[in-house]
Amino acid sequence: MIRYKQWFAVCMLAVFISGSLNAQENQSPAGTYSNPLPVKLGDPYVLFDNGTYYMYGTGAKDGFPAYKSTDLVNWQSLGQVYKSIPDKSFGIDAFWAPEVYKVKDKYYMFFSAQWRQNPTNELENFKIGIAVADKPEGPFTDFSDKPVFDPGYPIIDANVFFDDNGKIYLYYSRCCYKHAVKSEAADMAKQKGWFNEVEESWVYGVELKPDFSGVIGEPALLLRPPVTMKDKQAEWESRSVTAREVNRRWTEGSVTFKKDGIYYIMYSANNFAGQNYAVGYATGKSPLGPFTKASNNPVLQKNTAQGGTVTGTGHNSITWSPDGKQMFCVYHARTTATGDERVVFIDRMSATNGKLSVDGPSTSPQPLPSGVMQK
Repeated sequence: MIRYKQWFAVCMLAVFISGSLNAQENQSPAGTYSNPLPVKLGDPYVLFDNGTYYMYGTGAKDGFPAYKSTDLVNWQSLGQVYKSIPDKSFGIDAFWAPEVYKVKDKYYMFFSAQWRQNPTNELENFKIGIAVADKPEGPFTDFSDKPVFDPGYPIIDANVFFDDNGKIYLYYSRCCYKHAVKSEAADMAKQKGWFNEVEESWVYGVELKPDFSGVIGEPALLLRPPVTMKDKQAEWESRSVTAREVNRRWTEGSVTFKKDGIYYIMYSANNFAGQNYAVGYATGKSPLGPFTKASNNPVLQKNTAQGGTVTGTGHNSITWSPDGKQMFCVYHARTTATGDERVVFIDRMSATNGKLSVDGPSTSPQPLPSGVMQK
């Protein structure tokens, strides 16, 4: 019994020392923060309102959770701020990628979900819905039991851009579902016996009615995977196919902003569930393009080839430091420690004279966002 007590005490001491060392490793020096943040979300979107940041993302089977922060680093859970109502709400499952915008005294959440109305029993019946609230922390309720509009194919990943002239634009991704596209990547995959066909998702933009009751005009095709493998973008945008993960090439998770008269549209390519998920961007002179993809793509991707532990970087949003001086890319990724679970990263980014860069993915200590009051 004495030997057992001694052995137990030694084991407990080892556990304590190991835990202390791990805690020390995870602690960031004063004035810094480290990724990943303690937030488990996919498709993170950040709204800054009255001095407080609100983060929404994919993370509940029947709606969306949210968090709040004053410094972009320390986040408090707000619980689930939108919950669908069976047989009443617009969506029934697959609640993804919420984004919240303040318009006058209301907060509007755009999101994608499996639409309740599915007379042809499509496997993917995703559409864009809206929920509304009086406060950024909710509760959000359905704006309508119908989607913003129905283009006749499944769509996801809504992003809304408010231009200087008062016009509003909706960006979305047409799903890969039943959208097999001829390309050299598809030909290669078939010749090598990998896949018989390759489906693609494309990003579209369309003007949105001011009251969000529908769209104005026809959607414009803005971004798609390259048709020829000679295109400089083809290698990184085709990795899910060339890695034989799946017979799909994605262009999704877009976010649009304007800086110094240039319209930037960031987007994610490859399988969101795989290691090759990555972010690129394109620029244009108008909100509906045409857009030209950048030569320095991808600007955010896995770092395992450089000895890092981060993979699956994608579906980002953009925000600014508390003093408005530093631009941040907010995105989800996975690490060796988190496994398949998506966690949130924030890294500094810049956009100057049409060239965009992201200083990530980082896991080492980074300076706190400018304007954060240190305790």
